[in-house]
Amino acid sequence: MISFIESFKREFEAEAIQTRRMLEIVPTDKFTWRPHPKSMDIKTLATHLAELPLMIVMGLKYDNWDFANSPYPTKDCKTTEELLERFENSIAEVRIVLEESTDEILLDPWTMGSGDQVWLKLEKWQTFRHAMGQNAHHRAQLQVCLRLLDIPVPGPYGPSADEM
Repeated sequence: MISFIESFKREFEAEAIQTRRMLEIVPTDKFTWRPHPKSMDIKTLATHLAELPLMIVMGLKYDNWDFANSPYPTKDCKTTEELLERFENSIAEVRIVLEESTDEILLDPWTMGSGDQVWLKLEKWQTFRHAMGQNAHHRAQLQVCLRLLDIPVPGPYGPSADEM
């Protein structure tokens, strides 16, 4: 039987490949496009997706993530290349923290919030699961945006309609 951390490593690497495939096709000239006034623009959405792995770092390495004093301020990616660089830096940090982590910490409590406001209270193992769910959610949002712009999209778990 493999450890939970080993399982997390394998899942993370598989999902990182699919996220990278989506981020690679985000066109810089469409960064300001949004499908609806209440939606994030593509740049904001893609940057969030590129930085989402840092939730795993914060969840396994620390006991809380206070956005009021975050060690990971959002980067202002101006090009697709900068977006991919931010993603690669984020996944490199996750690889380090997964190597340093053990199953023994996974039941420890973790919180996320801003100052006195608490948004999430989870066990550390749940931060990994939550980050993976957020990754799939925002990757799907990005896929819909790109499809609306007539940009062919890859299928993460089998061929997309564009790849058939």
